[in-house]
Amino acid sequence: MQQFDAVIIGAGAAGLFCAGQAGQRGLKVLLIDHADKVAEKIRISGGGRCNFTNRDLDPSAPHKHFVGQNPQFCRSALSRYTPQDFIALVQKHGIAHHEKHKGQLFADRSAEDIIAMLLAECAAGGVTHWQPCSVKNIAFSDSSAHSTSAGSYQIDTDRGPVTARSLVIATGGLSIPKIGATDFGYRLAQQFSIPLVERRPGLVPLTFDGAGWAPYAQLAGLALPVQISTGAKKNRMAFDEDLLFTHRGLSGPAVLQISSYWQEGTPLAINLAPTVDLPAALAQGKARSRKLIANELAALVPSRLADAWAQREADWQRPIAEASDKALARLAEQLARWEQTPTGTEGYKKAEVTLGGVDTKAISQQTMECKAQPGLYFIGEVMDVTGWLGGYNFQWAWASAFACAQALPTGE
Repeated sequence: MQQFDAVIIGAGAAGLFCAGQAGQRGLKVLLIDHADKVAEKIRISGGGRCNFTNRDLDPSAPHKHFVGQNPQFCRSALSRYTPQDFIALVQKHGIAHHEKHKGQLFADRSAEDIIAMLLAECAAGGVTHWQPCSVKNIAFSDSSAHSTSAGSYQIDTDRGPVTARSLVIATGGLSIPKIGATDFGYRLAQQFSIPLVERRPGLVPLTFDGAGWAPYAQLAGLALPVQISTGAKKNRMAFDEDLLFTHRGLSGPAVLQISSYWQEGTPLAINLAPTVDLPAALAQGKARSRKLIANELAALVPSRLADAWAQREADWQRPIAEASDKALARLAEQLARWEQTPTGTEGYKKAEVTLGGVDTKAISQQTMECKAQPGLYFIGEVMDVTGWLGGYNFQWAWASAFACAQALPTGE
């Protein structure tokens, strides 16, 4: 039976990075993945350019950019491996990159450059890599009761059995099953009685059903900057981002961001013209223009939206000069606070991440090791840590992987 210091299951962002870092510390590492290709999520992220980190991340205040039962759990790892540390690695490998907006960094050429860098780091650490390779069974033997040595994990794979003192689970979440996502990590957590937080799709388009959505379905393909919010008082969350109308509902960065905070049955409030003083603009239009309200409105919001909106009330289907002040006030108010209650989401097939996962209360924030199960580590998306859109989830992958790699015991 082959022996390793650490077996890492899952060759995505967190698994690849952890394997390379641990290998370069001198550990004998085996990296296993069931899919044909490594890092499919890196490959498709950021439109194929990989939004690999975010310069604006504040490690001392993870609650600003991370969702979960305890966002503060991330602080230790994020402060020990920062966006600047990963940027330095990218620069060391000569990968040209750029900032798009709001601190989001992308590879200039292709996400393939980031994958090649991670594979090069694994090669530098002498990592053994089995792929595709399925794991059939995992057992733990606790030898600490009758000797000074730690326990070990026996991993039965379709390339034969292996044993290791440390087992790292980097198998991600349930999002985008067509690229190989499975519930392996959650099943393993349950096998070792590690508690789970309920999972649901995150960073996901929202859907609306029935007659209520019919007037807006015609706007599919339209994008515009909005302010979107959900929740009340201290639970209110708001984002200034672009919204995209789809045939079934709403998408775009604004909706993906708010979806991580939206609770079923609660409305979204959307300001469709956040940079415009609508009451003043419509009042000026009434004073000087003979145009139809829809035509006047088209100077303030996209014309397709102006046309669709004016169709909603008879009072808005006339020249602006003939409209009552009350009708124009109502128009301004509804555009600035359009309330809609989603009926659901597009589900894991369109979700970028999985909310929930392995409960961080069961994990050491310094090492990513399970408190009650020696030698078992969880890193990356499989845990109850979800970042905002814009490179935060990748930075969590790098930081949790680094914390784990530094903590793994060597073979002496």
